[in-house]
Amino acid sequence: MLIQSLEPAHWPAVRAIYLEGIATRTATFEEDAPDWELWNSKHHQHSRFIAVEDGSVAGWAALSPVSPRHVYRGVAEVSIYFAGPAGGRGVGRNLIQALIESSEAHGIWTLQSAIFPENVASIRLHQRAGFRTIGERERIGQLAGEWRTTVLMERRSRVIS
Repeated sequence: MLIQSLEPAHWPAVRAIYLEGIATRTATFEEDAPDWELWNSKHHQHSRFIAVEDGSVAGWAALSPVSPRHVYRGVAEVSIYFAGPAGGRGVGRNLIQALIESSEAHGIWTLQSAIFPENVASIRLHQRAGFRTIGERERIGQLAGEWRTTVLMERRSRVIS
C-alpha cells in the first residue's frame, strides 16, 4: 500500500469512493459528492491523501477547517473514506496516521470527527488512532428527512501544545 498526496487527477476515483460512502447512509450527511472545485475550496491544501493498492485508489482522507476564525486555526475536521473491498486491510489506519503526522507538521492541534453511532468501524478506527469520544450530538441534523445523531470525537496533538 502506498500513501500519497491527493491531487486533482485523483478526483474521479476519490469521488467514486465518496459516493460509495454517501450511499451507505452511515458515513456522511452529504447526499451527493461535489465537483472538484467545490471540494477543493472546502478542504485544507495540505493533509489530503489517497491510499493506493494494486494501482487503484483504495481510500482517501483529508482535513477541512472547522471555522474561519483565527482562534480555531489549529482545529480541523477529518474526512476518511475507503472503498468497500478495502476494509480490514489497514487502509484506514494508514490514512489516519498520515493525516495525524501531516496535521501536526502544519500546526493543527486538534482533529475532530463527527461519526454516526452505527458506524462502529469508523469509531474504532478513530479510537485506535488516539481519538476520544467527547459526547453525542443528539438529532444534530437530518439525512433524507430523518433526524440523526453523531458521536463527536477528537484527538489532541501530543506534539503541539
